[in-house]
Amino acid sequence: MSDGPTITTIAERAGVSIASVSRVLNGLPTREDTVRRVLSAADELGYVPNSVARSLKSRRTNQVAFAMADIGNPVYLTMIREIQPVLKAAGYRLVLHSTDADVAEEIDVLRSLGERYVDGLIMIPLRVSEAHLKAVEAARAPVVIIGSVPDSTRVDNVRTDSRTGVRLALDHLHSLGRRRIGFVNGPLDTVPGSARSTAYAEGLADLGLPYDENLVEIGDFSRSEGARAVSRLLSRVPDLDAIMCANDLIALGALDVLRRAGRRVPQDVAVVGMDDIDQAAVAWPALTSISLGSAERGRMAAELLLDRLGDGDRDPKVITVPPRLVVRASTVGEETP
Repeated sequence: MSDGPTITTIAERAGVSIASVSRVLNGLPTREDTVRRVLSAADELGYVPNSVARSLKSRRTNQVAFAMADIGNPVYLTMIREIQPVLKAAGYRLVLHSTDADVAEEIDVLRSLGERYVDGLIMIPLRVSEAHLKAVEAARAPVVIIGSVPDSTRVDNVRTDSRTGVRLALDHLHSLGRRRIGFVNGPLDTVPGSARSTAYAEGLADLGLPYDENLVEIGDFSRSEGARAVSRLLSRVPDLDAIMCANDLIALGALDVLRRAGRRVPQDVAVVGMDDIDQAAVAWPALTSISLGSAERGRMAAELLLDRLGDGDRDPKVITVPPRLVVRASTVGEETP
C-alpha cells in the first residue's frame, strides 16, 4: 500500500532537485519557474503537507485549547461561539476540554502544555487552588484565565463581578416589595459559589434585611440539582416571596418546581437567575437574570491570548466585564398591551 507522494516523488515529477522542492514547500525564495513546476507536480500527485513535521520545525501547532467544566453548559457554549471565530480569523483551530471541574484534570491540562500540542490555553476553572496557580506560573505556553484569581497571579485574566451582580438582583427584588428572599447557591468551594454567598449576606445587610440561614439552600449549578434544592427550600420556608438563584440553570429548575407546586411566578414568588443564557429569554415565564457578559468574556479572552502569542513579554492584563440586570416576566409579570 502506497504511503502517498513525498518530496522525492515530487522532485522526480517536476524534474528538479529534492532541495528545490523543500525550498518551495517551506516558502523560501526560489526561481518562479521552479515554484510553478513544483506546485504543479505536487497538485498532480495529491501531495498534502505533513502538518506534524511542520509544527515540529516551527514549534507552532496553530491550535488553541479551551478547558471548561462542562461542555454542555450554555455559558460555555456562548463563550465557544465567540472564541472560535476570533481564533479562526487568526489562523488557529480550537481544541475543547471538558474537565467536569476536576482540579487534578485541570492541572494535568496545564502541565500538558509542555507537550506543545497547542500554542496556548484558555481556561475557566470553577475551583482555584494553589496547585492551579503554581501550574499556571509554570505553564510552557500562554494561558488566559476566565474567572477570578488572586490579583498577585501573573496571568492574563478576564473576570466578571458577580458580587455586584447579586446586589443588582437583590436591589431589584427589594424595590418590588419582596422581603423573604431565598437564595439557592452552588457549591461553596467554587469561586462563584463563594463569591455569591458572601454577596447575598452583604446585600441583605445593606438593605436592612436579616440573614436567615433557613432561606439559604446549597445545591449544584445544574437544573436538576437546582430543582431539588428549591424543593427543599420551599418545604422549609413556604412563605418566601422571592428566590435569588446563583445561575440560570438553577433558576429554570426553580420555575419547574414552583409550577408543579401551584405557586404563581411572579405573583407568589419572584425568581431571578444569573448568566442570562439563551434559555432565560424563552422560559415560561421569561426569566429575569443578571448578565455576566459570557460572550464578551469569551471574545476578550481569545483576543488576550492572541495578543500574548504575538508579544510574550508584555505585562499580564486583567479585564473586568461589569454585570447587567435584564428584567423579564419572572419578577415583573407579563407586559399588558
